[in-house]
Amino acid sequence: MRQDPARPARHVRVHQDRGHTVLELRGDIDIAAAAEISPYLDRVTARPDVRLVIDLGGVDFFDCSGLRLLYRARSRVLDQDGELRLVCAHPLTLRVLRITGLARLLPPYPTLDAALERPGATSGTL
Repeated sequence: MRQDPARPARHVRVHQDRGHTVLELRGDIDIAAAAEISPYLDRVTARPDVRLVIDLGGVDFFDCSGLRLLYRARSRVLDQDGELRLVCAHPLTLRVLRITGLARLLPPYPTLDAALERPGATSGTL
């Protein structure tokens, strides 16, 4: 795995793993964090045929700003004929994903390894 050479960020780390770009989010994902994460997300999701994993394993708090990031990522990846997988095991974040219906569109995997081991797994369609 290698770290993306972009400037260090508090709430996001970008690296490659098994042919996928992994965005590891960490800390509190609120409106301030979303503003930091958005440029990274937009850069990665602008690539055609991107294979992206968003890992929420390091997230302590997740509000509607985080939901917007995930939905935007999903839309942009699908527009580019790419693939998006989500890693999330935090009970409260999973609950938010289920209540909002986003878990149906982006079924979460419990670990990064689980997300990367599933061939052909992708985000759901609308």
